[in-house]
Amino acid sequence: MTLDDIDTPAVLIDLAKAEANLKRAQDYADQNGLTLRPHIKTHKLVRFARRQVELGAAGITCQKIGEAEVMADGGLTDILLPYNILGASKLERLKALARRVTLKVTADSAETVEGYSAAFAGEAEPLTVLVECDTGGGRCGVQSAAEAMALAKTISAAKGLRFGGLMTYPAKGGTEASNRWLAEARRLLEAAGLSPTVVTTGGTPDLWRAAEVSAANEYRPGTYIYLDRFQVAEGVGTVDECALTVLATVVSRPTETRAILDTGSKALTSDLLGMEGFGLVLEYPDAKLVSLSEEHGTLDLTNSAAKPKVGERVRILPNHCCPVTNLFDEVVLVHPGGEVEIAPVDARGRLR
Repeated sequence: MTLDDIDTPAVLIDLAKAEANLKRAQDYADQNGLTLRPHIKTHKLVRFARRQVELGAAGITCQKIGEAEVMADGGLTDILLPYNILGASKLERLKALARRVTLKVTADSAETVEGYSAAFAGEAEPLTVLVECDTGGGRCGVQSAAEAMALAKTISAAKGLRFGGLMTYPAKGGTEASNRWLAEARRLLEAAGLSPTVVTTGGTPDLWRAAEVSAANEYRPGTYIYLDRFQVAEGVGTVDECALTVLATVVSRPTETRAILDTGSKALTSDLLGMEGFGLVLEYPDAKLVSLSEEHGTLDLTNSAAKPKVGERVRILPNHCCPVTNLFDEVVLVHPGGEVEIAPVDARGRLR
C-alpha cells in the first residue's frame, strides 16, 4: 500500500519525523536533568506512548481516565492524570486503574481531595495526589503558594492519600513567573516538612526553556511529537520537522481564485491560535485556507501564482494537531521507505 491508495481526507504521520522529534526532546531533558513525562493527548496511540518510554520517559500523562485505561490496556504502567476526578463512577474507575498501574492524580480543592479519600481509604495502597497550581495559565489550580501548602496539608492528613508534589500548566511564555511561583511553594512546603517529590510543569511552546524552571523536576510536553503550524510560529520547530499533515483533495474550482477542499471542520481544527487561516497548504504556501464549513475547506488563491487543479491532492499542516487526531478513527503511518500503514487511534473519543 502506498499513499496513492489512501482516500481523503486522511491524517498522515511521517514516522521518521515523529521519531526525530521524540529523540530531540528526550535528549534535551536528559542533558538538563529533567524527567520527561509526555502527554499522550496529542497522538492517543499506544505505540507512540511505548516508544516515548523506550526512549527514556519516566511514564506518560493522560488527561482523562478513559485515555489512561486504554494506555494501561496497552502495557503502560506509570501514569499521571492531571485532572480533578469527581463523581462516584469515575472514582470507582480510578480505583480499578490504580490497582493496575502506578498512578498519580491532581487536585485543586478540598472537595476533590475528600472524594479521593473516601474512595481510597480502604485500599491497600494510598493514592498519590499532587496539588494543581495556577502559575499564570488561568485554568484550574490553587491561586497562591500559601493555598498550595494548605491543600498539601489536607492531602497529607487524608486517609488513603499521599501528598506527591505540585503540578502546573503555565501560560505560554510564563517560564519566569511560573518558576517564581513554584519556588515559593516549594519553600513553604519544605519548611512545613512536606517536601514535594515531584514538581511537574509542561507545554510544548516553552519546551526548549524547560530547564529554566529550576523549581521543577519534570516536564510534560504533548504536541512536540508531531508539531504543527502554531508550534512553528512559536519557534519550537520548522515546517520540515512537522510530522502530521492532513491529506486533502481539491473537489472544486468554482472561480480562478477559489478552490474547495474535502477537508472542513470535521477534518481540520477550527482553532486559529492568533494566526491567519486554518492551516498551511504545503504545496501552495501562498494560498490561504480562509474558511471551513463541515465538509468544505475554502482556499483563497488570490496571492498564489500556482493554482491547483480539480482532483489534485494536497497536504495541509493544521494550526493545532491535537484536536485533529481526535477527529479520525485511524491515521496513516508513512514509513521512511514510502510504504504506509493504517493504525487505529487507540484512545480516540475517550473524553470521560
